Amino acid sequence: MAKDFEASKPIYIQITEKIFQRIIRGEINSGEKLPSVREMAVQSGVSPNTIQRAYSEMERMGIVETKRGQGTFVIQRESIVDELKESMQTEVIGQFVRNMEELGFSKQQMMSGLKNYLEEGEQGEY
Repeated sequence: MAKDFEASKPIYIQITEKIFQRIIRGEINSGEKLPSVREMAVQSGVSPNTIQRAYSEMERMGIVETKRGQGTFVIQRESIVDELKESMQTEVIGQFVRNMEELGFSKQQMMSGLKNYLEEGEQGEY
């Protein structure tokens, strides 16, 4: 995991998002054990307390479960990836819309701009 974090968002939330992205991409599978709190802290360059808070938040959300003496595991439920994808998609789209509204764009302008961007991307012009 990258050690660079945004100042505008709590680090533990950024860590949970990075883990969610890895689950969505299939790098971490349902039922798989996550690194220990200490291992993840070293990998991320943050304190173990930050990792513990991230793991606790994911457990509260029903994404992982902690098995006493064994570690923290992604819950064994196939729909978890779909749920995470939908949740992250909604979050990213919401942020996009809020940013565009702050810049003064209308919904029609957003749709037109996105359509143009995607069409240009299909031609390899990203």
